[in-house]
Order: sequence, then C-alpha cells, then structure tokens
Amino acid sequence: MKGKVKFYFTGVFGYGRYSGNQLATFINADTLEEGEMQKIAREINFSETTFILSDAKRNNGYDVRIFTPSSEVDFAGHPALGTAFVIQKYLLQKDVDEILLNLKVGQIPVRISQEKDGETLYWMKQMNPTFTTPSNPKALSQILGVQKNDIDNRYPIEEISTGLPHIIIPLKSLSALKKIRINIMKYEEYIHSSKAKIILAFSRESYSADQQLAVRVFPISLGIPEDAATGSGNGCLAAYLLKYRYFETDKIDIVVGQGYEIGRPSLLHLRAMRKGDEYTIEVGGRVIPIAEGTWS
Repeated sequence: MKGKVKFYFTGVFGYGRYSGNQLATFINADTLEEGEMQKIAREINFSETTFILSDAKRNNGYDVRIFTPSSEVDFAGHPALGTAFVIQKYLLQKDVDEILLNLKVGQIPVRISQEKDGETLYWMKQMNPTFTTPSNPKALSQILGVQKNDIDNRYPIEEISTGLPHIIIPLKSLSALKKIRINIMKYEEYIHSSKAKIILAFSRESYSADQQLAVRVFPISLGIPEDAATGSGNGCLAAYLLKYRYFETDKIDIVVGQGYEIGRPSLLHLRAMRKGDEYTIEVGGRVIPIAEGTWS
C-alpha cells in the first residue's frame, strides 16, 4: 500500500445509532492492490467493505469494488447505498439527485430523495429479475432447522436474481423465522448444485406494526453467517412478491425489518411494480454516519 487511505464507517438501512448494516468505505483506493483490499475487508470483518478507486468519474459514474471478508462480489445492495452516501457527503459535498456506481455487474444508479417525513433515503434500482427452478422444500427446511410445515406451501421456494442470486423461502410465522438455526453441513451439501447460495427467509408477521414483512438472510458462502440488512436480497424478494401477487397487487410500497436476531435492527423500503415480464424494483433506506479515519 502506497501512502495512507481515508475511510468512513456507515450504518446502512439504519434508523439510529447501532442499527443498520455496517459498511466500511475507502476513498481514492486505486493505490491498493486487490490482495490488500481483501486483507482490509477481512481485518474490518463487516459483511462488506467498498473501495472507491478514484474521485474522478468514468462514464459519468464512480468505479467501486466490493469485498466480503472472504471474496470480492459483483454486486450488493447496502454497499451501493452506503458508498453513494460517502460520495455525496465527503467527495462531492453537495446535494445531488443521483449517483452512478460502476460495479462489476454494470452501472448501478443510486437515487437520493427527500421523503414526506423529512428523511433522506437512498434508493437503488435493481436489474430485471431472473427466476430459476424452485428448490426442494424438504432439503431447505432441514438447512434452516425448521419443520417442513413451517414453510408456507401456498407459495413456492424460488431462486431469484436481480444481480446476486438468492433462494427465497416463505415461512408461515415470525416464530418460525426466529427459530432458524442453519445446519452448515446440509447447507454446504446443497449449494454445490445451486447457483443461488444465499438464503432469504421471510414471514408476513413482522417485528413491529410499522413493518409489513420480517426477513432473515444467510450469505454463509460469502463468509457472513447472517446479514443485518440485504439490499440485493430484498430486491429479489420484491420480485418474488410481485410474481406471486403476495399482496394481491402488481405494485408494492412496503417496509421490511431485518437484523433483529443479531442485534442490528434495520429498516428497508421496497418500492416495485410489474408490467408483464418487466419489473421496476427499488430498495431504499437511511444511511447513518458512524466514524471516519485513516488506514496506514
């Protein structure tokens, strides 16, 4: 590493101190080698760490790389929002309506809006979803450590991607969601034959009255036992809700709770609509500044 590099910690999808999904973002990180980035991400050990390579734009966007503690990923939700916040607040130092991020999956826009309640929300538009063959409910109930009848069989289990594939599993109750204990051996056996390796389970029963769904996400293959708030996964969930008309509508505007079981309660806003095979999906939330420093 040549010289010192500035970094910022944020809580994405948070609503106060010690909430949301933690993110470390490094600016002007083009002096770092790929191996150094991976070591830094492992050292910090947040679910993701992002590196803004330069404060100069390319194709009107900013080049960004995303690392989990174990590997680099092409796309992720909360890192996109938190990185856009850092660009706006610390690089641009002015209000803008949109920031474009050049990720490995392609160019991703992050929209910034002032809501009616006065909150500033960061919104990420996701790619049109792809759907693959539903998975085996029996195997997945064993992976989750729940009973087969805890899975809501009115809806299928499905593998969906809006940039990062997830296995979407509907459960009947919040109590079923809370009792999940991943069987690592069965999980590792399962993912060898599955393109989607991240599990998202949800229930209609929520953690509080201002939420419409409760969610837990397990990106174990990425070195993360459980995620506090997952923008990419909730984008897949939004596509699922529309495809199967979970709320009996082709348009949703809901709030999802996640991260409660690991002490990082988070709120994610899902706004999406469907017209035929075309989906418009946005996942949004607040970004809370936590700390800043210099990596030397």
